Amino acid sequence: MGDLLLVRHGETAWALTGQHTGLTDIPLTENGKEEARRVAPLVGSYHIGAVFVSPLQRTRETAELAGLERYTEDPDLREWDYGAYEGVTTREIQRTRPDWYLFDDGVPPGPPEHPGESPEEVGARADRMLSKVDAALSNNEGSVVLVSHGHFLRVLTARRLGLPPSGGAHFLLATGTVSRLSTEHGRPVISGWNLRP
Repeated sequence: MGDLLLVRHGETAWALTGQHTGLTDIPLTENGKEEARRVAPLVGSYHIGAVFVSPLQRTRETAELAGLERYTEDPDLREWDYGAYEGVTTREIQRTRPDWYLFDDGVPPGPPEHPGESPEEVGARADRMLSKVDAALSNNEGSVVLVSHGHFLRVLTARRLGLPPSGGAHFLLATGTVSRLSTEHGRPVISGWNLRP
C-alpha cells in the first residue's frame, strides 16, 4: 500500500501577512510559484496512484507547477471556512479575544458566503476525505497526493493519527512543502514532515 502525501500550496500574499485565507480565492505569489516548482522532485520520486486537489486556484496552480497535472478536484479539501475572521490576522483577533485559538475555539459566523466552521466540522470533512484516500490506496496503484491548505491538512493529519480535530494544533505546516503519512505495523505514522528539496 502506498503513502499519503500532503502538499501545502505555495505562498500567497495573505500567507505573508498572516491573514486567514479560507474561501477567498487568491493566487500564488511569484515566490509561491517557485515553491510549487520545487515540490516537483519530491512528489515525482513516488509512484502516484491518485491526486486530489482543493478547487481553489492556489492549490490547482501548485499541483500543476509541481507536475501533478492529472488530478481530481474535491471540495472536501478546501481550507477552513474562517467565517467572520476571513482576511483577519490572529494578532487582530486577539486584541478583543486574547485567549482565542483557532483549533480550540473555531470562528464566529460571517456573511452568508462565509458561515464559518467549528473544529469538529472541519474534522468531519477530513474524515470524509480520508475515506476517499483509503479507497484509492486500497487499489494498490501507488501513493495518494492531496494538494490543499495549511489548517485543513493539519486537522486531516490529526484525524489520520486518531487525534481529535484540535490535535492539528501540534503540526505546524509551511507553504510549499510535502509531508508523508505512512504506516508502521498497521498503525498510521508521520514519516516525513515539512519536506523541501
